[in-house]
Amino acid sequence: MFQETLEITTRGRGTLDITREVDAVVARSGVTTGLCHVFVQHTSASLILCENADPDVRHDLEQWFARQVPDGDPRYRHSLEGPDDMAAHIRSILSNMDLSLPVSGGRCALGTWQGIFLYEHRHHGHRRRVVVTVSG
Repeated sequence: MFQETLEITTRGRGTLDITREVDAVVARSGVTTGLCHVFVQHTSASLILCENADPDVRHDLEQWFARQVPDGDPRYRHSLEGPDDMAAHIRSILSNMDLSLPVSGGRCALGTWQGIFLYEHRHHGHRRRVVVTVSG
């Protein structure tokens, strides 16, 4: 079992490709075949496995979230940190805070067009902690 915590600084709402960082942890673990669990320790950011070749996919995902989970919806009671606060919590719940990925050949066994993304749901950038646990 091997575990490392990544510190990732986001630029505000949107996705950040962390595939290389996660693969680097897997490589340091020495595990060649096993499982990689990735977990973000925050309630207003999430992790997604998504298309990594065309950024329009992530743009369209953000547009979908904007329609389905709007900032400042008057039905939200929780708004301690501003109009994007509750929307960020809902977005992170809908898009998950963890991923389990197979490890093969000493790296994450992703498909050709798949990447691991940290999805920041707040408008302002934050420092996020991502725990990567590798077993095999």
